This record gives sequence, structure tokens and C-alpha cells, in this order.
Amino acid sequence: MNPSESLPKFDALMMPTIEALKTLGGSASNEELADAIAEKLGLTDAQRAVLSKNKSTPEFEYRLAWARTYLKHYGAVRNSQRGVWSLTETGERLSEADVEEIKRNARANINSRHGRDGASRSERDADPEADVRGRLLDVLKTLKPHEFEKLCQQLLRESGFINVRVTGRSNDGGIDGEGVYRVNLLSFRVLFQCKRWKGSVGPNVVRDFRGAMSGRVDKGLIITTGTFTAEARREASRDGPQTIELINGDDLCRLLIENNLGVVVKQVKVIEIDDAFFRSI
Repeated sequence: MNPSESLPKFDALMMPTIEALKTLGGSASNEELADAIAEKLGLTDAQRAVLSKNKSTPEFEYRLAWARTYLKHYGAVRNSQRGVWSLTETGERLSEADVEEIKRNARANINSRHGRDGASRSERDADPEADVRGRLLDVLKTLKPHEFEKLCQQLLRESGFINVRVTGRSNDGGIDGEGVYRVNLLSFRVLFQCKRWKGSVGPNVVRDFRGAMSGRVDKGLIITTGTFTAEARREASRDGPQTIELINGDDLCRLLIENNLGVVVKQVKVIEIDDAFFRSI
């Protein structure tokens, strides 16, 4: 059986999304929601790692995006610019019996706003940049190791790092470079690893990297074109050792788009009639 076939459909993820938000105090990030729902449904790391057709987002997270979009159209949840989702009063009262109504109402609203192109536009509503990120990720996977390291070096500089250099030393626990991240008056020395993984990165990679950076720097950073298993993310953030930040392929593409690296962002020119001008003639 194809692993994606064992994943719940997007409509079956609506109530788990509502229940997870309640459990998490009424609000949560995309990652917190995904972890809570996957744990509740008993999904394996292998199931969560299956990529969607756009090759950028895991299929499970792609279906969750659809579920959140339908819930948002219905008024059961809302999201902030920082990607934090929260329950509304409608969401607090939501029940299983409402799911079919949500699907009907969402389709009607989307079709009324977008006409015949509603289905494709609805997908873009759920994640407008998903297709671009998928194609961008394909390009990243064709880069040679040293090219990918140079790209990561430039991205870190654009993101506020200084003194960034690629070391590329062998037998150094996977460490590819180092830099200093400056936040206002504070600075943190960071070791980073950047690798073009196709599949999931497991906890062993994180453990090995932590062992190599132990006692040398304040923080660690792993950048990959692949994804991280839930266990790898738990290992990266566990109490005690130095924290390791993780950037997966989808997050990497978001950062490249945000910093205009490897993409051309075109602005749409909007022209409106100036009624006040004509009234003053």
C-alpha cells in the first residue's frame, strides 16, 4: 500500500485540528498542530515523511493545510501573519455533524469568489506558494555540494549572520561551516550543517551533530532539502544540551523566497479610478 493512502483525508483532519487547538490552549503553530494531530492519530514518521505532489510539503501537512483552510472559510479558526492558528467561538462549538456543512459552505464560498477556477484557486488559497516551493526544491536538489553550501552561506548572511564561512572539514561530525548570529546587542556563535537529503533526517544525524558542536558554540543549525522526523525534532529541542535549530526543505524555500534569493518576485500593478479627481473638475 502506498503510505499516502493510509493517511486521513483532509475532511477527516478537521475535528482533530479543532481538538488539538483545544488541547494546546486555543492556539498553535503549524508544527505544533501537526505533531499533536499525528500523535493523536498514531501516525508513523514514515507516513509523515511522504511528500505531496508538489514535492515540497509532506502529504500529511498538505492535507492539514486544506483542513485549516476549510475551517477558516467556515469561521471556525483564524490565523495571524506569523502563522499562529486560533479557535473562534464557532470553532469552540464545532462538532462532527458540522463537518459536512463546512465542506458544502467552503465550496460554495470559494466557487462564488473564484468562478469556474474555484478548485485550483482554492488550492492556492491553502498554500499560494506551494507550487513554486516545489519547483524551487527540485532546483536545489540538482546543486553540487559546494554550490549548496555557498547558497546556504549567502542565505545566512541575508538572515542576519556575520563572519559566515564554510569550513567543509572532513571527520568533523557533519559540521560544514560557522557564523555569528547578531540580535540587537547580543551575538551567538553558530555551527551549521547543510546537506541535500532526499528523504527524512533522523535523530542520529542530530545526535552526531550535537556531539561535534559540544562545548564549541552557543547554538547549532541543520539545513536540509529533505524533512526531519518527529524524533529528530524532539532530539534537537530536548532539555539540557545546546539547542539545534532545524530548517527543512520547505522552510528553506520559504526563506529563499522571503530574501529574494533564486527567485524573481513580480509586483502586480493595480490601477483604480480616482473618483475624487473627477469630482474636482
